[in-house]
Amino acid sequence: MTNQEFATLYSRELNKLVNEVKAYGAEDDMWIVLPGTINSGGNLVQHLIGNLRTYIGLTLGKNPYVRDRDAEFTKRLFAKDRLISELQLLDSIINATLNGLSEQDLRNEYPHHVLSLFPEQTVKMILLHLLNHLGYHLGQINYHRRFVSQSE
Repeated sequence: MTNQEFATLYSRELNKLVNEVKAYGAEDDMWIVLPGTINSGGNLVQHLIGNLRTYIGLTLGKNPYVRDRDAEFTKRLFAKDRLISELQLLDSIINATLNGLSEQDLRNEYPHHVLSLFPEQTVKMILLHLLNHLGYHLGQINYHRRFVSQSE
């Protein structure tokens, strides 16, 4: 997969995430924790922002960011409109970062001191992992939104 293909897929998934956030009826619906679960849709969106800003924007793109992972799951850091603008900013950061990577950059080792998932982890492997992580939580958010909103 090329850097442009990564950029296309991340942008597509982030656009879907923006649409999910917009599709919540009442803003408070985003923050409902469903029985048998531990995270609200809003907290999962905040988590994705923190995750991608850290592991792509900061680490690969050198965009300043200070993450508070615990707060992503325990607080309402952003109102609905701000979540949307943060996701749009994230999309532009990821797009610029990924389009700035070369084929060699994708083959380089992702720094273990930042994120250590695999014994041999290239930037490309971590980008695939993060894309899968984004898709996983996007599905959870879609299900959450439909359940609390009782809509398609």
